[in-house]
Amino acid sequence: MNKTLNKTLSRREFIKAGTAAGLGAFLSRPGHPADEAAAGVSPSASLLEADKTLIEFKVPPIDPVRIGFVGVGGMGSAHVQNFLKIEGVEIKAVCDIVEEKVRRIQQWVVEAGQPEPEGYFRGEWDFLRLCERNDLDIVFTATPWEWHVPVCVAAMKAGKHAATEVPAAVTFDECWELVETAEKTRRHCIMMENCCYDRPEMLCLNLVKKGLLGEIFHAEAGYLHDLREVLFSGHGESLWRPQHSIRRNGNLYPTHGLGPVSQCMDINRGDRFDYLVSMSSKSLGHNLYCARKFGPDSPQARQRYALGDVNVSLIHTANGKVITLYHDTSSPRPYSRIHIVQGTQGIFEKYPDRVHIEGRSPGHEWEELTAYYEEFDHPVWKKLEERSKGAGHGGMDFIEDYRLIEALRQGRPLDMDVYDAVSWSVVSPLSEKSVARRSRAVDFPDFTRGRWKTPRPLHVMEVET
Repeated sequence: MNKTLNKTLSRREFIKAGTAAGLGAFLSRPGHPADEAAAGVSPSASLLEADKTLIEFKVPPIDPVRIGFVGVGGMGSAHVQNFLKIEGVEIKAVCDIVEEKVRRIQQWVVEAGQPEPEGYFRGEWDFLRLCERNDLDIVFTATPWEWHVPVCVAAMKAGKHAATEVPAAVTFDECWELVETAEKTRRHCIMMENCCYDRPEMLCLNLVKKGLLGEIFHAEAGYLHDLREVLFSGHGESLWRPQHSIRRNGNLYPTHGLGPVSQCMDINRGDRFDYLVSMSSKSLGHNLYCARKFGPDSPQARQRYALGDVNVSLIHTANGKVITLYHDTSSPRPYSRIHIVQGTQGIFEKYPDRVHIEGRSPGHEWEELTAYYEEFDHPVWKKLEERSKGAGHGGMDFIEDYRLIEALRQGRPLDMDVYDAVSWSVVSPLSEKSVARRSRAVDFPDFTRGRWKTPRPLHVMEVET
């Protein structure tokens, strides 16, 4: 789906106005003051009383799990390949604006021994027809960011569960729309944050939950990935992602780094994000790169980009923890998500991979993670390491897909819920707001409406052998 952000948003407003035939108020949202949501204030008492929380939400076992896919470019295709290797999955429908991509997925499914899924490729909104099918349990979207909420909302309103690639949403209103639609329809809405399933991050989480690092009080995380070649390649993400860099200045992609450390800090499970301050450097990288690639007088080199090359945000939690979060996609640098988790008894780092635990590690010295995998490797990895070999991003993509299907088939709560999805994603509009206001502090909305205060399980720690 490669239309510009302007066209996408205007069409979304068209649908919100209720003028699409047969869809009624497809994207209408339960009422609460938009200015309250933007300011981080909880919705009104009347909405609070009517709320039916999805904390610890589960549905009766679904077996097999029947999936419809919306968006089958790079990541969408990778997820299809994973699901074709997981028992109890049937791929019933596939949608993309490029017919050839739909045909490719249909062929893969048939070659895997399943009936050919129905194809949808009539245009940007053809996913609406897919969502109305009566033989789907969940709709999975791997589209450009601005389409994540429309697809998920359409799926939930049509009675299906929803899964989305990251980020789940890009605005305050979109975050609330996901929460309120999920609560009203009583459907799962999960953001597929694969980095929560990377092996070192899961080792760190296991160390934290076993108490080896003591009480956690600080973390560093980020997404530092030189995307200049991707953004100006002329295909794939370059057809839509640069528009965000042109229009927005903040942390545009927070969840890869933030998700794993949030789990270590019990966010939404006894603590929550309270407020944020953010600042961005000036923008240089995109213009310098485009001047070299296309010439100094090219439209790309002369384009003004709002996004600063490096954004740094500080997040303070209700219980006094601090997270330093970075975003940098336009500088020449090796890839990193940083991932530092610091506690009263030790510290864990990735990039490079190392750990120091007081009383266990040599004094003032780091240890390599290899010394800890045998004893403390996360049980999810112990169970799925062999099956995940060869899958995307070192196997973590397969593991996240497997865990979703396993939860649905067993009828247990998902590893991550809609409150996690929006709490991690809302950092983007919050950071934009803080940057625009000379790094003034901005409050997080309380999407759980106070229920974060009650500790509850992190279900990724519950593994059946």
